[in-house]
Amino acid sequence: MSVAVMLPTYNEAENIESLIKEIEELRLDLLIAVVDDSSPDGTAEVIKKLQKKYSNIHLISRPEKLGLGTAITTGFQWMTRLKRQPDHIITMDADYSHNPEDIPRLINVAKRGYDLVIGSRYCQGGRILGSNFRRRLISRLANFIAAATISMIVHDYTSGFRCYSKDYVKTVLPNLHSETYEIQIETLKQARLRGFGIEEIPITFVNRKRGKSKLTATEAHAFLTYIMRAALNRLVLMAKQS
Repeated sequence: MSVAVMLPTYNEAENIESLIKEIEELRLDLLIAVVDDSSPDGTAEVIKKLQKKYSNIHLISRPEKLGLGTAITTGFQWMTRLKRQPDHIITMDADYSHNPEDIPRLINVAKRGYDLVIGSRYCQGGRILGSNFRRRLISRLANFIAAATISMIVHDYTSGFRCYSKDYVKTVLPNLHSETYEIQIETLKQARLRGFGIEEIPITFVNRKRGKSKLTATEAHAFLTYIMRAALNRLVLMAKQS
């Protein structure tokens, strides 16, 4: 299987079965890896049931809620140990914020030679549906700070709907240390530092309809701390170069 889809989960029993079925209906011969942090709502049991029907689903169970950043790096580590490693790895939310029908679009752009393709809410053609003003404001603010921090021509720094090349993952994996949502910024920073090709495609982001948001105050603090530290490091570097 040349493409893998990684789904980090925590309490997504309401969404995960129908989402995986829609991904399967794409008939793209995908490997689907679910990284579940011992969801108390029985997400893992839903996955085990689906494994009886679909042979391409793998469940990576972790002992507790350890954060999105470590979930993604755990998934990357598992995939790089496979005998036949996928050429591309897609990460996406398991709450239907991201439309499975956009997966082929990400893959097609990646196959043109890009190492990191972002499903963007903020590039031309991108949209957000169902999100309240507060969440939009936080998202815009996070993107503004990220843009000032790592200085890249990217519209959506915090999107979790992405396609990574195998070469990118193998190269940067030792340098990924994020625990929570700052993983989205760190992976972009690593791409810029190492000269990997980046592209964006417009997507429609839909705010979750079932289940609750997993963003905690601790994770929000970790994200802000990361980007402020990165901004400070950049200012120090600029001062030394002047």
